[in-house]
Amino acid sequence: MGGHAHTVQFVCGILGNAATLFLFLVPTFTFKRIIKNKSTEKFSGIPYIMTFLNCLLSAWYGLPFITSNNILITTINGAGAAIELIYVIIFFLYAPNKQKVKILAMFVLVVLAFAAAAAISVVAFHGKNRKLFCGTAATLFSIVMYGSPMSIIRLVIRTKSVEYMPFFLSFAVVVSCSCWFIYAMLGMDPFIGTSTGVGLALGIVQLILYFIYCDKKVLNKKTCTHESLQMGNGHVDNVKSFNDEKQSSFHDKQYADVHEQV
Repeated sequence: MGGHAHTVQFVCGILGNAATLFLFLVPTFTFKRIIKNKSTEKFSGIPYIMTFLNCLLSAWYGLPFITSNNILITTINGAGAAIELIYVIIFFLYAPNKQKVKILAMFVLVVLAFAAAAAISVVAFHGKNRKLFCGTAATLFSIVMYGSPMSIIRLVIRTKSVEYMPFFLSFAVVVSCSCWFIYAMLGMDPFIGTSTGVGLALGIVQLILYFIYCDKKVLNKKTCTHESLQMGNGHVDNVKSFNDEKQSSFHDKQYADVHEQV
């Protein structure tokens, strides 16, 4: 790869790191609510554990003895694994006792699965076969993670409202996946290219739906609650908390402006 192409790839990797970090931090609104209420309410801890596994696999794939020139993949996914681990710990602390057992069991299973995959990749595979094994595992779990917005897409189509699909969140998905897709194409990495290509396609679908239904932001609360419970994942919940936090900040600012005028 030429010098200019390598520079473009590096810049795309840096931009991808920034956009992906934003996506990792979106659930902080959910966990701020959990800590404030000292309860996990109806939120699910499974998405955070699965994202934790995905980050571990992707970070492992980016290490120099697996693939070359992919250290930026390791940095962002290493940071993502740390962030998701914090989410899992907080969720565990505030979850009901019955749910704690389920979360702990799944977390241990995920750690063991990653440890087994890492050990197998080092002991049983070498060279291109090691890259193939690790890349396939990372790609499969990345596609699952990028596919989680399918729930919000279904909700938007059913309700004809984008209240729970903020523009900037969808835009960040497109920016992140676009950067990593270009990064993968320049580095001729089919594994990163496949997963981010799927994510990019779904992100574009979200933006298209946003512009179709952006004039209908009022969502039927009963329908949304029913959908959220049926979906059983954290994407709608995270977006809801994201919107609630923005609305709360807006109302707080309005109150402060009125108080200042008085």
